[in-house]
Amino acid sequence: MNDAPSTVGELRASGHVQKSVREEVRDNLLAALAEGSDPWPGLHGLEDTVIPQLERALIAGHDVVLLGERGQGKTRLLRTLVGLLDEWTPVIAGSELGEHPYEPITPVSRRRADELGDALPVEWRHRDERYAEKLATPDTSVADLIGDVDPMKVAEGRSLGDPETIHFGLVPRSHRGIVAINELPDLAERIQVAMLNVMEERDVQIRGYVLRLPLDVLVMATANPEDYTNRGRIITPLKDRFGAEIRTHYPLELEDEIAVVKQEAALVATVPDFLLEILARFTRALRESNAVDQRSGVSARFAIAGAETVAAAALHRATIQGEEHAVARVVDLETAVDVLGGKIEFETGEDGREREILAHVLRTATAETVRHRLRGIDFALLVEAFGSGATVMTGEQVAATDVLAGLPVLGESELYDEVIARLGATDDGERASAIELALEGLFLARKIGKDSGGGETVYG
Repeated sequence: MNDAPSTVGELRASGHVQKSVREEVRDNLLAALAEGSDPWPGLHGLEDTVIPQLERALIAGHDVVLLGERGQGKTRLLRTLVGLLDEWTPVIAGSELGEHPYEPITPVSRRRADELGDALPVEWRHRDERYAEKLATPDTSVADLIGDVDPMKVAEGRSLGDPETIHFGLVPRSHRGIVAINELPDLAERIQVAMLNVMEERDVQIRGYVLRLPLDVLVMATANPEDYTNRGRIITPLKDRFGAEIRTHYPLELEDEIAVVKQEAALVATVPDFLLEILARFTRALRESNAVDQRSGVSARFAIAGAETVAAAALHRATIQGEEHAVARVVDLETAVDVLGGKIEFETGEDGREREILAHVLRTATAETVRHRLRGIDFALLVEAFGSGATVMTGEQVAATDVLAGLPVLGESELYDEVIARLGATDDGERASAIELALEGLFLARKIGKDSGGGETVYG
């Protein structure tokens, strides 16, 4: 922006047209839709439900509250809104509230505009600076959101009635931008009342000051459904001021669930797609389990944390065993069960059975994945080999090469190659992981036995 106008006179000469935040968002959204580009990158499973509702709300210029359980992508959705603002926008240089050069709203900026005229300096603000996010907590104050008297400014000699003694809060500082309030029901009701004028009259009132600021701000909020009756609620007048209330949801399709895990998980080792599928099915099955409190939901973070845990287990093994390439295997899924239980709220009466419930659901998810991935492969020769006394040992600290070396010899059968090809394995780590999935599938189908203990697992 080095060649951009630097004074309000130059700005007018350039033909710049002032737009409100809502007009910016509307115009940029409509332009993206007309071009066929995706204005919501990184969001999976909401394309036919939540996104169309949100787009209509933004086109209408509505403030929006997103209502849904934890881990449904509400915050990510809000942060994506930044991409619908103009990349650069002019503001009065040095302005506390980022006012538009054509429309100063604070006493200081108005005085400067009168004094300097067309020489009023202009600077350019990037859209990333025009998004503010606040996590609502019970100790949030009116001063945090709206503003209060600044004792330092009073101490400088100004009188208490002087509007320039005000220290503005988050909402006024988001003038000409987007302010997002996470977990809105957690905000004390008396603080929610302070938002009423912002939402309707588009101004703020601070203590006894005769000061009205015509704010241009798009207000977004998130809330969990149970908050309405448990920790808190959104007061009725404030709910009425939101133009749209949109219900979010977890991904409806398995492919979208896997896509979210791939996108969000920070993996320190290779986790084959079939293991991600098991974790996705595991998560979705828990959302339908009668043993789990569905009011609190099973967050997408559950599967993400699971993927990161199995990857960590694979790297741990590879480091100890001296493996060059760390690859997660089925045996590593047990490590995820060990640490993920605390991320779920179980129903009353299930105390003491949490580990058993998780293990059962994981076995079900694994069996479904085996059926989906290995359907049609004839494992009769392998089952016969086990019936003749063959065994295969794996475990948390058993190297992939040792697993492969211990497989029963099946003559000229290409069974192993077929399994490896079906699952897209390319190196020893991935091959061992693929074979291990087949062995676990045979165990779950009660074709072979399995004995686990001391960190080792023996199929036989």
